[in-house]
Amino acid sequence: MNPPAKILLIEDDGALAQGLDQVLTSEGFRVTWEKRGDTGLARARADDFDAVVSDLKMPGMNGLDLVRELHEAKPRLPIILMTAFGTTDTAIQATKFGAYDYLVKPFEMPEILELLHKAVASSRLMTEPVELGTVATAGDAIVGHSRIMQAIYKEIGRIAAKPIPVLIRGETGTGKELIARAIYQHSERRSAPFIAINCAAIPETLLESELFGHERGAFTGAHIQRIGTFERANHGTIFLDEIGDLTPNTQVKLLRVLQEKVVQRVGGKELIPVDVRVIAATHRNLEALIREKQFREDLYYRLSVVVIALPPLRDRPDDVPDLVNYFLHKYGPELGSPAPSIQPAAVQHLQTLPWPGNVRELENVLRKALLAARGYGIAREHVMSVLTCSELPGAAASQPLRGLAADLLAAAQRGELADAHARAIEAVERELLSQAIQLAQGNQAKAARWLGISRLTLRERLHHYGLHPRGDAADGDAPGDPLVRS
Repeated sequence: MNPPAKILLIEDDGALAQGLDQVLTSEGFRVTWEKRGDTGLARARADDFDAVVSDLKMPGMNGLDLVRELHEAKPRLPIILMTAFGTTDTAIQATKFGAYDYLVKPFEMPEILELLHKAVASSRLMTEPVELGTVATAGDAIVGHSRIMQAIYKEIGRIAAKPIPVLIRGETGTGKELIARAIYQHSERRSAPFIAINCAAIPETLLESELFGHERGAFTGAHIQRIGTFERANHGTIFLDEIGDLTPNTQVKLLRVLQEKVVQRVGGKELIPVDVRVIAATHRNLEALIREKQFREDLYYRLSVVVIALPPLRDRPDDVPDLVNYFLHKYGPELGSPAPSIQPAAVQHLQTLPWPGNVRELENVLRKALLAARGYGIAREHVMSVLTCSELPGAAASQPLRGLAADLLAAAQRGELADAHARAIEAVERELLSQAIQLAQGNQAKAARWLGISRLTLRERLHHYGLHPRGDAADGDAPGDPLVRS
């Protein structure tokens, strides 16, 4: 479990600072407050923080100078600027000087919470090392000594320093993001930004704005000019996960960036030079998508200068003992087992399983087995119990899903509908969103984090299904009865 994120707040307005401190602390952040720009800069240089939130105008030093000097001293530290001047060149200039992003006053608290969670995640992606082939760490590691993993370590070493695109292929749960971070951390761009984007989790219109930015008035809700990820990551690295889910229109724009090394903001005409290394990843069969005209062949060749194929866990059972040891020592202290152990028979059983969820599934099983063993050595019976319990919810859930599928297919056979697949997806998504927003008591930012999507995506889908948190259909953070169906 990661320790609480440390946030440096630099704000001379006492009322605003106290309000932010209270909200951020309740969200689990550890907040340090400085009232002046110069003392804030000194504190940021002296101590380790996960992110900085600073006002633009304050005594001692203005926010623009602070961004420039702090980014030069700590280029991996995300700096979020708060400004009442978002329509001027000042905020844009701050972003070019290295600010992670900026917020225009007045803003809603969920906005800064969502932005801070993204900034902290980005900071930790850049600063937490990824060890290769080791189990002697409690941090993130790519574990395994099998021949195929040794070949992957050599490939990372061979390509990391070369500024070429890389395509990482592998099933879900094989560790594609860890490979991307390892490449970045061993590259010559390791002091510049590393930004990860999940292309499947963001709608097309929002994804274009996220990647390329937008001009003020480019679309409804675009009240200010926004710098895109490619501009923010200039001279750094972008990790585009689930690249196979890009829409054709976004594929064209990404291809242009790779070919011409320029971006054009949505609604803008200016061509902005960028120097960014792209690492892409997918679990999908891109060759099949090319044959089906769903993925551009020219984009595929641009992205796949080097291809790293991650094997599924079932193809490297010799690595299971190392992975077991790594996860036990990573989660043992957290779960009350400072010296965790496991019986050989349990490890041997784990080696025989197919692991459709790959390393991520093994990790989840071992965490549950640690709880089941209650501080004693994990036996084969503990593993069997966890696996059985893990299957029960799925088996129980499959019954109503089978009924839904049967009803939709029967209606399709009768000619009553021609979109059985879309109907099924919508039914499952609607129920998932409904339960998530109720569990979060109407807090959209919290529900979005649980679902692994952006708050804007969640808001869009809630409105699509007519699900609105009571009291504030726009922001979805009102207390009380958490859900109203319209």
